[in-house]
Amino acid sequence: MAQGWSWSGFFDYLFNPYILGGAVTTLWLTLAAIAGGLVLGCTLALARLSKYRWLSVPAHFYIWVFRGTPLLVQLIIIYTGLPQLGLRLSVIESALLGLILNEAAYLAEIVRGGIQGVPLGQTNAARAVGFSGAQAMRYIVMPQALRLIVPTLGNSVNGLLKTTSIASVISMEELLRRTQVLIQEKFMVLELFIVAAIYYLVMTTAWDFVQRRIERHFGRAYSNTAAPAQGEAAAAAVVEQR
Repeated sequence: MAQGWSWSGFFDYLFNPYILGGAVTTLWLTLAAIAGGLVLGCTLALARLSKYRWLSVPAHFYIWVFRGTPLLVQLIIIYTGLPQLGLRLSVIESALLGLILNEAAYLAEIVRGGIQGVPLGQTNAARAVGFSGAQAMRYIVMPQALRLIVPTLGNSVNGLLKTTSIASVISMEELLRRTQVLIQEKFMVLELFIVAAIYYLVMTTAWDFVQRRIERHFGRAYSNTAAPAQGEAAAAAVVEQR
């Protein structure tokens, strides 16, 4: 190893409670951001698909802005810019708000793509047997769209686990921020950054196993050729159940 490497320092901080606390913060920050982003993202996706321009245009503008600007800039604006307008948020509130608003823009496109990936014939079949537009979306389109949405959504969670590190710039005490604090105190740069990298690798690997189980549960998307007939059968089955 390079000169100056400290094995004792590396192992001392591998299970350090302060670092572990930062990893826990990273986890709940990820879960909160993905939950909030999914709720807002679904709303934006439905607005984007709306035939009413007063819904689709603002939703498209929101997605354009938040996908077209860096999360780092968004967090700085929220944490340091909003107080100039009289809205002062704590570090946690700023980090959560920034991550949710940013993630919602990407999740909205994932959900929209999944919905549009279901052949139109399935919606038509549902409407033909008496479903309203909302019922067709709930009972026919969304269950099949989930087969397209879930794999990409899982990748978003994986990415968000690492993206939370950007919140360290506004002093959010997640994993990277706590690592930097210890580096300033102990001057063990390489050892501590490798410890942080291991924590991120463990969390993303654990999520990879969870994601695979979720994907197996929902299965693969319908093929374009089989989907219309399956959609008609599904619509008829739901009608009989109701």
